Amino acid sequence: MRKTLTLFIILITSISMNAQKYDSSQDSIKAFYDQLFLNLKQGFIKKDSVNWEVIENETNLNLATYNNFENSLNEVEPLFSKIDATHCSIYYKDTIYSVPKKISPESYSNQWKMKYASKPSFEVKIIQGKFGYILIPSINFLDLKSKNVNKIAQSLYDQVAEIKTGNELEGWIIDLRFNTGGNSWPMLLALYDFLGDNNVSGTLDGDKKLIGMKSLSKGKYLVDSKKQYQIAPKGELMDNIKVAVITGVVTASSGEIVAMAFKGRPNTIFIGENSLGYTSENYRSILPFDITMTLTRTYNSDRNGIYYERIIPDIITSKQDNFDNYLLDGNIQEAIKFITN
Repeated sequence: MRKTLTLFIILITSISMNAQKYDSSQDSIKAFYDQLFLNLKQGFIKKDSVNWEVIENETNLNLATYNNFENSLNEVEPLFSKIDATHCSIYYKDTIYSVPKKISPESYSNQWKMKYASKPSFEVKIIQGKFGYILIPSINFLDLKSKNVNKIAQSLYDQVAEIKTGNELEGWIIDLRFNTGGNSWPMLLALYDFLGDNNVSGTLDGDKKLIGMKSLSKGKYLVDSKKQYQIAPKGELMDNIKVAVITGVVTASSGEIVAMAFKGRPNTIFIGENSLGYTSENYRSILPFDITMTLTRTYNSDRNGIYYERIIPDIITSKQDNFDNYLLDGNIQEAIKFITN
């Protein structure tokens, strides 16, 4: 009888604890948002222009109406909107909470929509037997350990190296029309042969002053001269060959970083449409409940420390996409003109 009573007490205690955990949604909400605000107030690039007392009071009043933690994450978007954190994101399960990118549906061609719906991957091919073509879409992954980044970067680079080997190409086309963001390091390492041993991107503070530099050297990706990631290069560099960089209306974040890496490079032209304008840099952190946050802490610049709010092409080509026949694609047509002249 005593054992039964003890077991019953343990069971009731367990149920009570689970119920208490379930009933403590407001505690969970408070723990999460307290840390979120702390991160924003300490690291957000525009933190000094925000009236945090007002924003916190407004947010907490809204949060008081929630009795479910997951639903409370709906307050992330309005919070980010109020403080102009348009590049910050919260990742919870399979959902991203951020300020939506406002792009008119009329901005996309039917060809672009069809290609995007196919979820394009990294592609390297030869057009007309003369021109190298590299499609770099978004590349996202959570494992940021050097070993994993190096492996991904090497795989991408090897595809480029395979095409350059044994082919006398007149020039290359780098297509960023589907690069809406992601991890830029493997992208830049994949393009090492074109960028060479040079600075590729500057880090700017909130006042747009240069505070750091990323560079490539002998296949290594360096941040302020310290190695972060690397590939094993193959063959000769192509840092003087003609390159056309294509951008589109959704080219953003990592896509813009890659485009900026070619600013100041000789024999380079930019073709397409103005990029989206997310040229700041995000840093990843973990919030309570293993929720990932990308926090905008700095701006990016080109190799010379010049800041661009967005990439503006040298030649504007709008909605002339053709991914069924590249020779009918207006962007690629302009690229071929540049390379052959």
